[in-house]
This record gives sequence, structure tokens and C-alpha cells, in this order.
Amino acid sequence: MKKLGLTFAAIGLFFATAHAQVTTEATVGVEATESVAIQDDFKKIDVAALPATINEAITKDYAGSQATEAYIKESDEEIVFKIELQIDQESKTVFADAEGNWIDQEDVEKED
Repeated sequence: MKKLGLTFAAIGLFFATAHAQVTTEATVGVEATESVAIQDDFKKIDVAALPATINEAITKDYAGSQATEAYIKESDEEIVFKIELQIDQESKTVFADAEGNWIDQEDVEKED
């Protein structure tokens, strides 16, 4: 009788573990999809189309860097620019408004 009880306990543990793995994998897939959705709101623009205020802010705050890609997101309330910078051998993504003020990435994601 003891062996039968242990067998059922082992089977229950197996199913509980399998269910936990499936739930974790499904959650990871959802998070990745949400990240892509945030990216889609921005439309790619030519780096030369960035306002002078943003170019001045880049020169002042990220001296020696170069803007390699630029994106824009326009809403009723504001315009947000997403800029990919090349600083030495590293890449950095920054966000700015049309006046050249830096915006935290978390604030941009909250708007979505």
C-alpha cells in the first residue's frame, strides 16, 4: 500500500512540474510580444531629419557619439524621438522630445 501511495505522489509531482514549465514558457512568449508592440509605434526617419535641438543635446551630453538610426512617434500630446547612438564600440538607445529634452524609457513605455 505504501508503494501505491508513493507512486501516486510521484505522478502528481510529475504533472505539477510539467504544468509549471508550460505556464512559464507561455508567460515568456507574451512578454516578448509586448516588447515588439512598443517598438512598432515608432516610425523610422532619416538621421538628418532630427531637429537641431536634439543634435545639440547629443553633442552636449554624448560628446563623441554618432546617431546611427532615428525613429519618431507622434501622439496628440507630444512627439517622441528614439535615437540609436554609437559611442565608441557600444550602442545606446535614448529618447528625447522635440525640444531636445531627454526622456526616460520607462516614461515612453507608460504612454503606450
